Formats: sequence, structure tokens, C-alpha cells
Amino acid sequence: MEYVDIKSISELHRFFNYEKPLHPLISVVDLAKVDRSQRKPDMLYRLNMYSVACKQIEGSFKYGRTNYDFSEGTLMFTAPYQVLNPGLENKVQGWGIYIHPDFLNASSKGTKLTEYSFFGYDVHEALHISEAERNVLQDCVRNIEREISMNLDTHSHNLILTNLELLLSYCSRFYDRQFLTRQHASNDIVEKFDRLLHDYFAKDSLIDSGVPDVGYFASNLSLSANYLTDLLKKYTGKSTLEHIHLKLVDKAKSMLWSTEKSVSEIAYDLGFEHPSHFTKLFKNKTGTSPKEFRNLN
Repeated sequence: MEYVDIKSISELHRFFNYEKPLHPLISVVDLAKVDRSQRKPDMLYRLNMYSVACKQIEGSFKYGRTNYDFSEGTLMFTAPYQVLNPGLENKVQGWGIYIHPDFLNASSKGTKLTEYSFFGYDVHEALHISEAERNVLQDCVRNIEREISMNLDTHSHNLILTNLELLLSYCSRFYDRQFLTRQHASNDIVEKFDRLLHDYFAKDSLIDSGVPDVGYFASNLSLSANYLTDLLKKYTGKSTLEHIHLKLVDKAKSMLWSTEKSVSEIAYDLGFEHPSHFTKLFKNKTGTSPKEFRNLN
């Protein structure tokens, strides 16, 4: 596999064989004008920047080993240094906004925009938008493009960030809509997660496997960790980590009630290397220490 690292807006424009950028740290690109003729089928590239891309593509094309349908208009989000393999896209329409981290990190307002969890989603968790939603986002993009094309002044940075914030806020709203309209599929994921969680903690001991992390469940469900957490929050009100901790505490309560094992032995059985970490988590979730809980019951 060939890796291409793109570290700046200027390098990105050269890679796209696109006109010179108007701003050194942010760019709006017309994806229909990107030159893809020199790309190789197995080319992988990494952008040292955040990106939001709205694509319409005839038919389907391959990302990694999977084909995806982007004919209706789809938004994809990337964070710096995600590995991308868009393959040989054909007849692409749409726009892409590319933002160097330095542009966002220059202010607290910009840094806050990097916290949107969908920047960590996988490509198959993209946002599929309606024509009306696409028009709303297009207005934001035009405002950003207009600010970039004007002579930069003391207001430029803040105005660009304001329109970026509006764009991402709309994307967050549209993702909420997508979670709701795909309720059946989402419910299936929640049920599968519950089964995985139950099966994991049904083991007599977790000494060998340890306390599971969010990545374990996300991987088993073929989802990104961010997407799984957002979906669970939407349907259960709790994050993946909260579910793990609650299940862990429930198992600990059962062991405290039904065995004579010491708190340290229970901590090791639950996969903790240090009993103090178990005691801290238990007290945080129940308001009492494991020893106090056992004495109360």
C-alpha cells in the first residue's frame, strides 16, 4: 500500500491538482473540479486536517474493502491523520471543507468545534441528507467561502468559525434525525450491545480478559467507538462506558452479597489490577465503599 501524507492546505490543492488556495489554513473545494486521474486503486492518504465533505457520486464506490452508495448526497467527516482510501471515484459532485488544526486551535471557540464526535465516525456511519438539508448546509458553505475569498481582516477568523459552528450544529441535528429514522436498525444495535455486555460479564472471572473497554464492543458491532456511544446515549441516555461501569458494579454487588471473598479478591476477579481502582469506581457509582455496602446488606 502507498501512503500519501498531506500536511497543509497547499499540499492538498496540489494533490487535487486544484487552483491555488485563498487561505493558508482553510479551503472550500468544488469536488467536481478535483483531478483524480493520477490516483492509484490501492492509494491510501492521511490528511493532517479536519474535513467535511458532501458528495454525490453515480452508483457506488469502494472505501477500503466495502462498497458504499453515495448517490443521494452524503456527508463524511474526518479528523487529522485518519487513513482514507476513496478508491477511483467517478463523476463526483459536491463540496469539501478542509481545515488545518492550527486554524481551530487559535481560539477556544475553534477548539470546541473539534469536540463533535462525528469527526471520529467510520465512513459507513456517514450522514445521509435530504435535498432540503443539503440546501441548508450549502448556505453555510457559501458564507464560509465568501469570507475566505474576501480580504482578510480582524473579523475574518471569527466569522468563518461562526459559520463553521452553524454548519456543524446543523450536522448534529441531522444526525439526530438519522438516528430516529433508522430506529429499527438502532434498536438492533442496542439489543446486540446488551447481549455482548451480558455475555462478557457472565464469566465467573475476568482475571484473564480484564475489564472491557469501549473499543471491544464497538469492534464486535463493526462500529466506531464514537458512533456507538452517541447511539447508546440517544436511545438509553447513557454512554458505552457508563453501561460497562453499571454492569461491572452490578456484578460486584452480587459477588459481595453471595461470596465470602475479600474486596481485593473480588477486584482481581473483576479484572482490576489494583483493588483501589475498583473501590474508587464502586464508591463513585453507589456512594458507599464495597466493604460498607457488604455490611449494609
